[in-house]
Amino acid sequence: MRDELSNLEDQLLVMDAQDGSSKAMTELVSRWNRRMWVHAYRLTSDSGGAWDVTQQSWVGIIKGIRKLNDPASFRGWVYRIVTNKSMDWLKRNISDKAVSIDDVKEPAGVESKSYGVADLLLKLDVKKRAVIYLRYFEDLSLVDIAIALQIPVGTVKSRLYSAKMEFKQIWQNDANNY
Repeated sequence: MRDELSNLEDQLLVMDAQDGSSKAMTELVSRWNRRMWVHAYRLTSDSGGAWDVTQQSWVGIIKGIRKLNDPASFRGWVYRIVTNKSMDWLKRNISDKAVSIDDVKEPAGVESKSYGVADLLLKLDVKKRAVIYLRYFEDLSLVDIAIALQIPVGTVKSRLYSAKMEFKQIWQNDANNY
């Protein structure tokens, strides 16, 4: 119920922001800035990079919010922007080749000794990690994840299944190492 109210509040703020309300935009920034940074950090594994991505994402959101046809799709739209900006950041900072959510490899130095679930999740490749985080940490629906990652719902389902199986294996291997 709380998520539904929060989504409704976001929709009202989006509509006000589309009408030019700077107060509504300020409230959206207040409500979404941390979530956006966390998502960017989960994809980039770099605190400074996540802030850069978040700032670049806000520029895109502010410029494009009037073009958003359905305020109810704001959540998925925001995650898509952050995901795309994260991929751009990774492309600039990891290699010169073209990068998409499907072919990004882990940033150097991410592999570390595991002490918790968050550390274990870092062992997943970024495309699987993104699906896990969006589904279980951000509680996005499969459709919203598909919008955010610009992939079909069927791909979201298979990627989520694959990520869960791989995470289970990582979890078991980690437990056996202690």
